[in-house]
Parts: sequence; C-alpha cells; structure tokens
Amino acid sequence: MLQSIPSLLAWIMGTSLAAISGAVTAKESGAFYAMMQKPSWAPPAWLFGPAWTLLYILMGTAAWRVWRDAGFRGAKVELACYALQLALNMAWSYFFFVRRTGLGATIEVVCLWLSVAVTLVLFWRRDQIAGVLFVPYLAWVTFATALTVSVWRRNPTLL
Repeated sequence: MLQSIPSLLAWIMGTSLAAISGAVTAKESGAFYAMMQKPSWAPPAWLFGPAWTLLYILMGTAAWRVWRDAGFRGAKVELACYALQLALNMAWSYFFFVRRTGLGATIEVVCLWLSVAVTLVLFWRRDQIAGVLFVPYLAWVTFATALTVSVWRRNPTLL
C-alpha cells in the first residue's frame, strides 16, 4: 500500500491543476460573484474553496483507482472521459467569470454535467468505489448547473 501513495498523490495533484487553472483564469471572481444577485440558496463565496478541494481529492482518488486497476491502456476510454470532464471543469470559469456569458456558461456546465455522469458510470463499471467517489462531484455539478442558470437569470446585464 505504501508504494501506491506517491501515485495516488500524483493523481490528486494532477487533478488539482484543473483547480489552479480555473482560479488563475478567474482571479477576480470573488468580487464579481459578490456583486451579483443570487438565490437565497446560493452558498457563501468562502465555501467554494473547501468544497472544490474535497471534490478534487475524491476525483483524483477515483481516477487513481481506475488507473491502478487497468493502467492507461486498459482504461483508455474511462481516463479519456476523465480528462474531458477536467477540461470542461476548467472551462466553466472562463465562460462565467472571464467572458461573462450566462448562455455560454450554461451550455458549458450542461456539457460538464453530462461528461461527469458518463465518467461516473464508466468508473463504476471498472471499480465501484471509484464510481461512488464521483457521486459527490456529480451532485455538486448538478447544484452548480442550477446555480449558474439562476444567477444568469437574475443578472442579465452582467451575464
């Protein structure tokens, strides 16, 4: 098991690059988010960091389990879907905070949701624990989809 720790950490760190990329892309996101009209169920800005940190740990662990089970060749489709959903994950910040396009962010987050759902199913088939580790991420992206649409509708001149 100790031999696996470096590879697990590598998967978590690699996955976290998506978070870093999104944060760099949307460095002014806190001020922009604060000035928007939000639904009463919108989380406070401080919650996003801890929530995403936990989700990236779970995502990286899930991908590591799939990779550990089958390697890159054996889990080619699963890991390609994983990479796609990571790319879409990074892109949402660009559409919402940089381009400030509610329609673009909504289309993007729906594509993200679909890719997360497909990745969850593929991971589940390969390793049920990996699939379970993806459930909170799908739940969060479901919530983020609703929040994106709600914020866009409340702020048509900003988005």
